Amino acid sequence: MVKVKDAMEKYVIKFHTDDKITDIAQSLRDNKISGAPIVDKDNKVIGIISEGDIMRLLEVHSPRLNLILPSPLDWIELPIRMKYEFDEIAEDMNKAASVHISEIMTKKVITIKEDDDISDAAQLMDTHSVNRLPVVDDERKILGIVTRGDLISALVRS
Repeated sequence: MVKVKDAMEKYVIKFHTDDKITDIAQSLRDNKISGAPIVDKDNKVIGIISEGDIMRLLEVHSPRLNLILPSPLDWIELPIRMKYEFDEIAEDMNKAASVHISEIMTKKVITIKEDDDISDAAQLMDTHSVNRLPVVDDERKILGIVTRGDLISALVRS
């Protein structure tokens, strides 16, 4: 049977609770990943952050226009409405950037051990609807991370 240690990524992009949301979002984008663990100073997993967590900080704004039969007032008000919408979006971005990671990270992290079977990892991911599992030792120190893609790759190789 294939073990988690054979499928996991040993180099883990991880963050700390004092990291800025903007830096985390940039790192997720730069590394083409959708989430990563949050660790404490002893490298113990204390949370996990995902793109979804960050996206939930932003409110959705859309201009209220009557595009079927625009009135003359719609054409006059459009620039004012668009400026108002832009200002709201900018304000939301500033609010999001000031939120602490500990406020939005998932604190109840589902983890796995490196000697577990990948079938156990797949079951955990399915049961808990998660896309990644931090691989930890007995003290919850991070050893690696296994994603759905890693599991599929391990199955193809075996």
